[in-house]
Amino acid sequence: MSDLRRFLPFVSLAVALFGFFLGLDLLGSSFKLMGKGVAATLIETTANPFVGLFIGILATSLVQSSSTVTSLTVSVVAGGGLTVAGAIPIVMGANIGTSVTNTIVSLGHVTRKDEFRRAMAGATVHDFFNLLTVLIIFPLELLFGVLSRPAALLSTGFSDIGGTNLLSPVNAVVKPVAKWVIELMQSNGTLVLLVGLVLLFVALRFLVINLKSISLGKSEALIHKYLFGSAPAALLFGTIVTVMVQSSSITTSVIVPLVGAGIVSVAQIFPFVLGANIGTTITALLAALALSGSGDVAGVAALQVALAHLFFNAYGVGIFMPFKPLREVPIRMALWLGDLVVKNRIYALLYLLIVFFIVPIFVIVLTS
Repeated sequence: MSDLRRFLPFVSLAVALFGFFLGLDLLGSSFKLMGKGVAATLIETTANPFVGLFIGILATSLVQSSSTVTSLTVSVVAGGGLTVAGAIPIVMGANIGTSVTNTIVSLGHVTRKDEFRRAMAGATVHDFFNLLTVLIIFPLELLFGVLSRPAALLSTGFSDIGGTNLLSPVNAVVKPVAKWVIELMQSNGTLVLLVGLVLLFVALRFLVINLKSISLGKSEALIHKYLFGSAPAALLFGTIVTVMVQSSSITTSVIVPLVGAGIVSVAQIFPFVLGANIGTTITALLAALALSGSGDVAGVAALQVALAHLFFNAYGVGIFMPFKPLREVPIRMALWLGDLVVKNRIYALLYLLIVFFIVPIFVIVLTS
């Protein structure tokens, strides 16, 4: 009986995690049902690099998946509907847009002040890192081609490798259930969104409770020692997990409850987030390798875009990780926002709407 009680928290944690992943999947699926056509249209109609950046943000915010947007962008390039110069800013914007999911997850802590402060900071450190990286790399790409030139050199050598599919264990378990729920909701995006949000926030609460109970003692020591004990370990962990699940939204979102529960700090998860950014490039890269297998010009261009995405995230790691003063900038910005939103909860909603929807829509409409 004592052995059974010992394992009950872990069983409960597994159930909460399944509910959390299912809620995330339904959330993403609902946005895809409502906005994937819009996202595809946006990607296919841009020629201005500056506008492309904001199209990447908006399109990814609509479909809740940078992997989807970057893979779609790669496919459009391979089909000749978009140039490399037009596509690279879109994948930069996709990096910013993908962190919208983290912010939505952090809202699940809104009724608990201290948890909400930590969770919002843990979620938005990803936002600020991506925003700052874009501010540095975007003008350098326009002026000197720091992404497109090395990507062009490598793309010719790798174009005949061919792609392969990775099996995501999370998708293998969650996707069939999510598909059944979506069919039950008759593919109604609004209903799927509501079910996803309710499931996400309920699972999030149980997840925090279980994490707090399990993390006491040896489990917490293991988390600090092996997963987040050093920056290189956390970076590698974030990369490997994201490659396995093929979604940075999942890996970075599941870290938010850990921060909210006070188990790990924003500074500890920062390298993990950077690793997740690198890991998420695998989906578009595999798609591009498959598309470039024939060796035609459009296929090689698609591979160039996917490699540019990889370089973009690698540059971000190279800029921020080695230098402590730079590394602390996005962390301090996230902690400041966490302090701000607990003063007035409306700031969190305004941040979410302004950064991921209002500003991109305004720029796109204004320039069109």
